[in-house]
Amino acid sequence: MTVLRRLLSGLFPEQSRPSPPLPRLERPICLIGDIHGRLDLLDQLLAELKTRPPAQLIFAGDYIDRGPESAGVIARLMALAPAICLMGNHERMLLDFLDQPAIAGERWLRNGGAETVASLRILGRLPGETAAARMEGLVSRVREKLPEGAEDWLRGLPLWWREGGLGVVHAGADPGLALEDQTEQVLLWGHRDFGQPRPDGLWIGHGHVIVKEARAEGGRISVDTGAWATGRLTGAWIEGGEVRFLQT
Repeated sequence: MTVLRRLLSGLFPEQSRPSPPLPRLERPICLIGDIHGRLDLLDQLLAELKTRPPAQLIFAGDYIDRGPESAGVIARLMALAPAICLMGNHERMLLDFLDQPAIAGERWLRNGGAETVASLRILGRLPGETAAARMEGLVSRVREKLPEGAEDWLRGLPLWWREGGLGVVHAGADPGLALEDQTEQVLLWGHRDFGQPRPDGLWIGHGHVIVKEARAEGGRISVDTGAWATGRLTGAWIEGGEVRFLQT
């Protein structure tokens, strides 16, 4: 089974769930799904947004890996203040690699990190280089090639955001807990009960799991349409108690 098919096999059930009323926010919000190194699609969507009224941009994480231009995506997002960029599990895997290369390096490289290394224009293994030496050397080269200030920026990415009746996370949330009480593991990798009704009526916007079409139902706004593989990057425009989807 291909990586894409494995990801698609985790699509949410198609049956609809009862939905609380969509939140009415004080300003337009545009929630943007997983970019995964597709700088071309990000620039297309940003160009579309320039034709619309000003909105608070919120990115749901997973800016790097899998696609060809992770370094460019990081640089573009760093320049987009005051956009809000959340941490995704792929940013966490990169940071784990930088902190513990011998333990976390292979996992990151297998899950799209190799494409990020390529986007940094880093050469492959040197002749005679051991696996341990390769990982240690790769840490130095990644740090050298990342855009200036990128490591600090990545380490400072928040895990969640909330305004009124809308919360945004990367992967999921335990429906029985407030956002501030969630663990990093749940917010970055998901929760088995995510999708069950929340007693507080909070809507949760998120990426992480690829959906065939972006959707707003059952208290969830799902915006990961697999940009790296499908060529479709999605933004959810949330305004006046309604959600409209923008797509490259």
